[in-house]
Amino acid sequence: MTTKRKALPIMLALSMLVAAGAGCGNNGQSGGTTAAATTTAAPAANNDTQAAPAETTAAPADNTSSDKKTITVWAPDAIVDLTQSKLDTWLAGQNDWNAKYDIKVSAMGEGEAATQLLTDVEAGADIFGFAQDQLARLVAAGALSKPGGMFLDNIKNNNDAGSIGAVTLNGDIYAYPETSDNGYFLYYDKSVVSDPSTLEGIIEQCGAAGKNFYMDIQSGWYNVAFFFGTGAQCYYEYDTEGNVTGAVCDYSGEKGLEAMKAMVNMVKSKGKGYDQAPDGAASLFNPEGGTAGALVSGTWDASTVKDFLGDNYGAVKMPTFTVDGKSYQMSGFGGFKLVGVKPQTDSDKLTFCHIVADYLTSEEMQLARFDANGWGPSNKNAQQSAGVQSDAALAALADQLQYCPGQGQYPNAYWDLTKAFGTDINSGMYNDADDAALTAALKELEDSIKAAK
Repeated sequence: MTTKRKALPIMLALSMLVAAGAGCGNNGQSGGTTAAATTTAAPAANNDTQAAPAETTAAPADNTSSDKKTITVWAPDAIVDLTQSKLDTWLAGQNDWNAKYDIKVSAMGEGEAATQLLTDVEAGADIFGFAQDQLARLVAAGALSKPGGMFLDNIKNNNDAGSIGAVTLNGDIYAYPETSDNGYFLYYDKSVVSDPSTLEGIIEQCGAAGKNFYMDIQSGWYNVAFFFGTGAQCYYEYDTEGNVTGAVCDYSGEKGLEAMKAMVNMVKSKGKGYDQAPDGAASLFNPEGGTAGALVSGTWDASTVKDFLGDNYGAVKMPTFTVDGKSYQMSGFGGFKLVGVKPQTDSDKLTFCHIVADYLTSEEMQLARFDANGWGPSNKNAQQSAGVQSDAALAALADQLQYCPGQGQYPNAYWDLTKAFGTDINSGMYNDADDAALTAALKELEDSIKAAK
């Protein structure tokens, strides 16, 4: 399958007008936006970010120095050698760009990259991988140059909906999707569950076979599958120092009530096909006395489940659930790796940084990382490749992530509160509660979440 990726002209970039120099001092604030030669770009909606220059077919501006400039890239240790090797080969074919720039890849995990960059934006890498829960902080600090023009088109046209959502804040795209490979979906035993499309049907089929559907609802990571599935919201806002400045949560409304009723209904089927997932639940697929007919989990359990089930191994997106006659698709948190470009004062270098970031997140590179390290692609064509499609767990996750928002930052108190809430539901505390009592419990949770720091 051919990627519908706009080909970048070999002689790409810069006869440019500079609207204002975009400085990136230690505080991470950028001073302005660059523009293309033929047009003047409008300032970015967030003036703490710098937009990528529009592309032109003009050759790169002459480099008055005989010394090459260096583009620095941060990547996790596991893919440093692969990334350097692929970039070296790619850069050799970039004509005038390779006469002007070298690319140096060094190790930096996605979890640490944002913290390191925000400590000193100017000293940070020009291009860096980071986890999607750091996007808001990086945007607020002016540490990201927004993709524009052809780069923006490639992001929108080539990546799945979940990953595009993960790079989007307040309607604007700030980074490049690199993976769609963290979240949960449904494993099932095909000899027990013939139709995994609905939660109610799965529980009924498991119960009929003397098995269980296992899911952990005593966790704020898993029970959002119901809340987000009905359209309820819960997220936190942060300042550039990582301090909570506010929270948006509407769990006490009608959508939250529908989600809680669905969880209560599921708990009522304990002993009839549902049970709370214990630690190591994948082992319950063991044909020697195992009690699992279906399980909500992630790719980390794929080899265990597959070894136990063999030809009966199944993996699909999460099912739908029905409350008061209305059906909802189960959701969840999506986990994505992203690639960001740091603002630059040199508009020529900024353009080339976006070209590099575009290549690093291309179908070719995503498939290379899948083949070498098993990273799940966000690129839609890469997801349809024979290798990825033969990986049932990754294919199921890719299908599920289109229904999942990218996970933002949540304080420790959120996890404690939602664990306690899920534990109360799972204990049967609300099995006989009416809507008023459920709403009161949701209001207490919502108020506590908003007060958490």
